[in-house]
Amino acid sequence: MPLNDLDERIVHALAEDARRSYADIGTEVGLSAPAVKRRVDRLRAQGAITGFTVRVDPAALGWETEGFIEMYCRSNTSPEAIHRGLSRYPEVASASTVTGEADAIVQIFASDMRHFERVLERIAGEPFVERTKSVLVLSPLLRRYSAGPPASA
Repeated sequence: MPLNDLDERIVHALAEDARRSYADIGTEVGLSAPAVKRRVDRLRAQGAITGFTVRVDPAALGWETEGFIEMYCRSNTSPEAIHRGLSRYPEVASASTVTGEADAIVQIFASDMRHFERVLERIAGEPFVERTKSVLVLSPLLRRYSAGPPASA
């Protein structure tokens, strides 16, 4: 469901700050607050907007260590099986199947290095995992949370 220019601008404004008022967004995109609300309601009904959330700095929750695990799975492991296996770990922030040698890449947040190591060991021990390769994040350089760049005004 491709979005038109106004819808893209509204989605971008909400992605930057979902608590913005419809009036504030309307001023930015040139619509009334009720018109923005109708568009947001339509976008939610169509599934283009799947929900509203809060972004929390993982360090504020005690998750000081971040890393990525490349997973190399046994043959015939489905994405659904990977999803089921990883969904049990609260430390998994995201997981995706990928191209290249690895079958999936998993983003992990842990309280410290030892915690990261324990999570890595548990994931490596999953029956569908053949081997893993991990890297630790030294400094996050850029994180984007929006659906892309804003539409040109």
